[in-house]
Amino acid sequence: MTLLIIGLILFLGTHSVRIVADSWRTQQIARLGAIPWKLAYTALSVAGIALIVWGYAQARLDPVWLWTPPVWTRHLAAALTLPALILITAAYVPGTVMRARLGHPMLAGTKLWALSHLLANGTLADLLLFGGFLIWASAAFVACRRRDRAAASTPRPGTPARDLLAAAIGVIAWYVLARHLHAILFGVQPFG
Repeated sequence: MTLLIIGLILFLGTHSVRIVADSWRTQQIARLGAIPWKLAYTALSVAGIALIVWGYAQARLDPVWLWTPPVWTRHLAAALTLPALILITAAYVPGTVMRARLGHPMLAGTKLWALSHLLANGTLADLLLFGGFLIWASAAFVACRRRDRAAASTPRPGTPARDLLAAAIGVIAWYVLARHLHAILFGVQPFG
């Protein structure tokens, strides 16, 4: 569990700098330069992800159960991850209406992903992992929207065709992940 916690602190902490210390971040980029800052940020993020994966895998070997979720929550999680992956995809497909309306569909998708997994899993490791991501994504979404308003940034209008593309990619990613990769990567078959 310790490795999971350290990984979450590294990854979510790194990704929270703009939420809690945006001016300090700006000063550090000015002092160090953009490339060294990005390299350090990437190194800490990769180390955090590696520790999260390793720590979560270890925690699953000897789980500490906090509650036993009903079986139907697994089906709900599988269903909720579909729009989550579509939103995450919309963050990377330029010119979507979803991005224009939400501003930050990656964070909205991450919130939905974390919530769905939190509902369907009842161990302490699940609470730390998915609860941590849910809290972080919620705080980051609020902070990003606040920055957007302060900067008076106007999102570029999107087109429904770009949303259809994002949706198609998201559906394919969801299907491949749910039907094939989830069991291989995480040992859980969402539809099994």
